[in-house]
This record gives sequence, C-alpha cells and structure tokens, in this order.
Amino acid sequence: MTLSLGADLVSPVPAAAVRTRVTVPLRFPDGYATTAEVLTFDGLADGREHLLLGLGDWRGALARSAAGGEAPLVRPHSECLTGDVFGSERCDCGPQLREAAERITAAGGFLLYLRQEGRGIGLYAKLDAYALQDAGLDTYQANLALGHGEDERDYTPAAQMLQVVGADRVRLLSNNPDKAAGLELLGVEVTEQVPTGVHLSAANARYLAVKRDHTAHTLDLSLAG
Repeated sequence: MTLSLGADLVSPVPAAAVRTRVTVPLRFPDGYATTAEVLTFDGLADGREHLLLGLGDWRGALARSAAGGEAPLVRPHSECLTGDVFGSERCDCGPQLREAAERITAAGGFLLYLRQEGRGIGLYAKLDAYALQDAGLDTYQANLALGHGEDERDYTPAAQMLQVVGADRVRLLSNNPDKAAGLELLGVEVTEQVPTGVHLSAANARYLAVKRDHTAHTLDLSLAG
C-alpha cells in the first residue's frame, strides 16, 4: 500500500541535529544478535530522548532509495517497559521489537525507539489503565476513563530523525495505519506498509482483537499460531 497526500496537507517539521553516534552490539534473550549504530539528537520537538538505530546496510538502503529503488525498512517502536524489558504477555510489544530488529537488519533500515510509553500517556498512567482493563474496560476505553486520549502519540520526532538521516521515503514495518498517516502528514513518504507477524497469546488476545477492530490494525488473528 502506498499513501499520498497533497503538499498543502503536509506539516512542516522542525530541524533536528545529531548529538551522538555510537555503535552498540545488541543481543536479545533468545540469542539473536546484531549491531546498531545508535543516534541521539538535539532539537527534537518534544524534548524527549528518542533514539534512531541504524541496522544492517542502512546506508546502502538510503542510496538505493535515492536512486529510485526500494525504500529502507523503518519501524517506529513506542517504548514499552513491561513488554520490551520484562517480557509482559499483556501486549505484543516485546516480540514486535525482536522481530523488527532482525527484519530491519536483513533489509537495511532504521528502528526508531520512541519514548512514548502507553501510547504517549506514560508508564504510571499505563499501569493505571491496566487496572481498569482488569476491571473490564478495553485498552482504549481505559485511557479515556483516565482523562487521556485513546492515542496521544505525536510522530514529529520520528519524522525529524528520519529527516536528519535523509530517509524521506520509507517502507513502514507496522500493523498500525495511524503511524503511516501520521508520518505522511509530516512529509515522510510511506511507499509500503509492511505488517509485522501476529504475536498472539492467551494474555493478549483481547488486546490484539481490540486493536484490529477499533483502530484497523492489520492483524489476522485466525492465522496466528
């Protein structure tokens, strides 16, 4: 799927600049290992410490894209302490992060690690929302009951980081159509939306079904194994 918006609908993105580049060897709990060039930035719109991880032959991917070839594979991944670090099965964030690292390394591209815990509401509020979910609300209803929006994420920092490295065209590794639309509104051309795998467990089945039904995530739960 390729998205396209008129130039008059695109919001200007403030300029950011690279603060630090450092090479970091990565190893996941299942033993998968790769190496990332991690970039930090000054001037990100929300002042948070977001990261860009260049994986695989990302420079070659940018060169191929600039020559009219396939765009680099990019995943904006919102921080999830419970899933990414502690392996919580209430969500699919940890498995998606692991999958993204391997797929982007193979293709060449970028993992954007966005400090947007709980779809932007923060860690404590996310855990408050978990308590409401245990009482019967779904993930979106719980946010609203706490006085938050269903999804408070702003993808301006993601667009800024991509702008700095020259990635104006991307293949988006995500099941979330709102991420694609958000990046397009900020001037990033999404040439293709590439779905992740479906990481289904007994603990996250309701959560994934709500994402599929309420916000049109690309999730075929009938095929999940």
